[in-house]
Amino acid sequence: MTYRIAFPLLALAVASGCGGKDATSPLASPSAVAVARAGARNVGATSQRSGSLNVTKNCSAYHGLPGEYCTITSSSLKEIPVGSRVVYQSGVAAGSLNSDLILYPAGRGNQVAFGHVVLDVASGTGVVTFSGGTGEFKTFQAAVDVSIASSGRPNFVWDGTYSFSGNGDED
Repeated sequence: MTYRIAFPLLALAVASGCGGKDATSPLASPSAVAVARAGARNVGATSQRSGSLNVTKNCSAYHGLPGEYCTITSSSLKEIPVGSRVVYQSGVAAGSLNSDLILYPAGRGNQVAFGHVVLDVASGTGVVTFSGGTGEFKTFQAAVDVSIASSGRPNFVWDGTYSFSGNGDED
């Protein structure tokens, strides 16, 4: 019987102490709520990271067949270190490469990025787009132009932009 009376009185005392004036008053003023919401927006904005993506790759191990790869020889993005491999899922057909690809960053375990390439083999020009992946690449997006490097074939260059969005796990 004591508990049936004591518990409601304790709950009432705690509730009335929370609001300041009475149990039904708001816990925070409207201006405090606005400041908190602005802070939350700023946190979200800082979790987006983007910039220029510049990569050079050597494709001496690529002969136009599915499963073959190119090796990254320079990169402006720490998540794509030198030695990373780009593996093409389809082969060249009718003078073009239109293939899904998987980027396997060197030393990153099972973290990969998923992309797609459309390339005119004769001119060595095209585009690559990335959209997601695993691990730190789950929010990775990129769009790059492909061209032959100034050193000539089998070296190619990617120039474009990238972004990571989300909770900041990728940093």
